[in-house]
Amino acid sequence: MYVAVKGGERAIENAHAWLAEERRGDTSVAELSIAQIREQLALAVNRVMGEGSLYDPDLAALAIKQARGDLIEAVFLMRAYRTTLPRFGASLPVETAEMACDRRISATFKDVPGGQILGPTFDYTHRLLDFQLAANGEVPEAAERSPAKGPVPHVTGFLNKEGLIEQSERDDSTPGDLTREPLEMPADRSVRLQALARADEGFTLSMAYSTQRGYGRNHAFVGELRIGTVPVEMDIPELGFAIEIGEVELTECETVNQFTGSKTEPPQFTRGYGLVFGQSERKAISMALVDRALRWEELGEDFEGVPAQDAEFVLYHSDNIQATGFLEHIKLPHYVDFQSELELIRKLRAEALANQQAAHQEAAE
Repeated sequence: MYVAVKGGERAIENAHAWLAEERRGDTSVAELSIAQIREQLALAVNRVMGEGSLYDPDLAALAIKQARGDLIEAVFLMRAYRTTLPRFGASLPVETAEMACDRRISATFKDVPGGQILGPTFDYTHRLLDFQLAANGEVPEAAERSPAKGPVPHVTGFLNKEGLIEQSERDDSTPGDLTREPLEMPADRSVRLQALARADEGFTLSMAYSTQRGYGRNHAFVGELRIGTVPVEMDIPELGFAIEIGEVELTECETVNQFTGSKTEPPQFTRGYGLVFGQSERKAISMALVDRALRWEELGEDFEGVPAQDAEFVLYHSDNIQATGFLEHIKLPHYVDFQSELELIRKLRAEALANQQAAHQEAAE
């Protein structure tokens, strides 16, 4: 700890008290409850859970409230809390084909088994401010809610039948765990996907957008985007079989990307993949686009030197907590460091001035 900070404990306590006052705001206005944040700011809650690597809507809502709406600070709180939790085991891989979908669309096939389900989306709104919300008006109920009646197959399965898309083989090996092990390069795809799942949404979106603008020649179609709940199961050694321990809401995106083929593979479509907590479709699509861009080497493509293809650049700069920590630490006292820099500049200026005076003297003589 910095000595200067240590000596300012009273000032820090006052700063914390002031922060609490600012967080509460005008006391004549009703205080936000955790339930209100969880239910009415669900997309913010979903982002905090995803980037915080912890599925708990109530804790994410609490973190948002504590952080005064600063989602990166809320993610930091979630990750810090996550490190205190004991780990009892690992769940089985979830089967997204068994997802009970509230939203499921495809940009590649119009008619698909299970149907297209628009679900709750901003896609078709006019982006006009709704002043009825400011007046606390009643929200009309949907005339019809039509979630999928049961499990629906993945759209890319239709391309699979004709061999038009790369095979997606299940890998039952234990993946790395970025919540317990530091990121190391080169990183395999499972680790890259973990890093992208908890990456900052804005950064991931920016990288994905760059691929669409030509930095990576990565033209993609959304093969399928689905949002819904899936059961989570865990093997219980004492029982000898798996039991369902709960459900989680997920957003899954599979992109269909062009591929001209290589020495070993014929021309076919390839895949990009995104899977995140909650309803976070912008993040899932961005993740799928960046995942595909990072696969250039395993697919035998050329590296074009663009950021989205550079795994080290993407993965080391996508984590908003690491970025925030490194950025904001410069606010802390650096008195000794600065004084050394100050003395160096003074010395260099004195030497430069002496050299100038000597030059002028020589010129005068």
